[in-house]
Amino acid sequence: MALEAEAKHMVAQFEYTAEDVNKGVKEFIREMEEGLEKQGTSISQIPTYVTSVPNGTEKGVYLAVDLGGTNFRVCSITLHGNQSFSLQQTKVAVPRALMEAKTAHELFSFLAKQIESFLKAHHMDHFETHKNKPGEVEFFDLGFTFSFPVNQVGINKGRLMRWTKGFNIEEAIGQDVCGLLQKEIDALNLPVRVAALVNDTVGTLMARSYTSPGKTSTLIGAIFGTGTNGAYVEKLERVKKMKAIDEAEGGVPNYDSSTGLMVINTEWGSFDNALSVLPNTQYDIDLDRESVNPGIQMFEKRVSGMFLGEILRRALLSLYKHPDAGVALFKDTSSLDNDIRSTTTVADDSPLFKTWGIDTSFLSIVEEDHSDHLRITKQTLEKDLKVEAASTEDCVAVKMLVHAIGKRAARLSAVALAGVIISTNKLQEDEIVDVGVDGSLVEYYPGFEEYIREAFREIEGIGEDEKRIRIGLAKDGSGLGAALIALVAHNADQSM
Repeated sequence: MALEAEAKHMVAQFEYTAEDVNKGVKEFIREMEEGLEKQGTSISQIPTYVTSVPNGTEKGVYLAVDLGGTNFRVCSITLHGNQSFSLQQTKVAVPRALMEAKTAHELFSFLAKQIESFLKAHHMDHFETHKNKPGEVEFFDLGFTFSFPVNQVGINKGRLMRWTKGFNIEEAIGQDVCGLLQKEIDALNLPVRVAALVNDTVGTLMARSYTSPGKTSTLIGAIFGTGTNGAYVEKLERVKKMKAIDEAEGGVPNYDSSTGLMVINTEWGSFDNALSVLPNTQYDIDLDRESVNPGIQMFEKRVSGMFLGEILRRALLSLYKHPDAGVALFKDTSSLDNDIRSTTTVADDSPLFKTWGIDTSFLSIVEEDHSDHLRITKQTLEKDLKVEAASTEDCVAVKMLVHAIGKRAARLSAVALAGVIISTNKLQEDEIVDVGVDGSLVEYYPGFEEYIREAFREIEGIGEDEKRIRIGLAKDGSGLGAALIALVAHNADQSM
């Protein structure tokens, strides 16, 4: 039982109490409000120029494209006006040579040609009529999901700050990516207008708002997957920094201000980079120090799927290396079972010894294991970590640590969601507060939503009203969501 006692001691380091949660929410609200006032803050609070959200009655056909990394997706979405939609799509790999092309033209003309092929395959009548009788057909409005850092200065205007994910086209940096795509679309004479530049979190918010039941529009779109981020609907008057942003862009607002709303992309992954309220174990400290971006995205490094497996690996390794063999993990020299001796061994090339060696899916399997003597955990240790013949006591210790790390991530997620809900005063204004979520953690991690709700009930300003917060999956923010932002952009264009 010495191992279990040591594991309990480690688990205590991951405890995130009700008091901690409440301190976190207060700091989150403070950083949110600071981000609404000025640039360069911890929570960036980026205006998206999306000034309304759909309600499910919208109709029409819209295009969406998604350059999320090594693949490029083109889809057309038909909105049926009753919260339902249908979708046609194609996906193509971006050739490696184009990811490091000399000119932006090479990449963006490739993207425009994929749009042309898609129109020929799925909207041939529209395509032919435009070619033969220009001016007789309406242009398709297109939402462009572009998953690279941009400085967005209008609903369909954003300058590329830097490339990530293996792309490196020097010439494109500082240029408006919507303009680059539109130029190549025009060169092919396609009936398409790039109407909106889309962040995937904003897309999640829009997709949920279109498909959610009831009259209440969605407040938050949040992603809890490989990374984490959230977007929400803010009152325009509270976005104090808009005045300075508008002046920098010529003085005249280039968005529809009549709605009195602005969707804000929080970029909450960088909440509390100063670590004034976030929990901090030795495993978090070591992970951050050896990450590609030490000192930033501190919230994300405790919450998102990309990091939970690595936090666990470091905790398990520490327990494995414990100087007392009677306490250490995977060290019981033998266990007697019907006179057959089995010895726990850890292979020299076990992922336990490799940075990023444990995937978050491992945590999901262990969290869900209720088998006799944690048989499934034992099998998973053997298959994924090359640990032969782990004892039941080993498996109990592993499960305790998995549970602590996963639960802490969910309680931290509750801090971000509650911060937005309380700051916007939505529980006072609406009967139901609707939250759209996407991502592998919230969709597949056992109990993740219940741990969030448990934390909600402990938060001053929510408590029993947790029942009025509706959380629902919002799928395909980069498809349906992008198309809906194109629709909002089209409507705003008509009203300005």
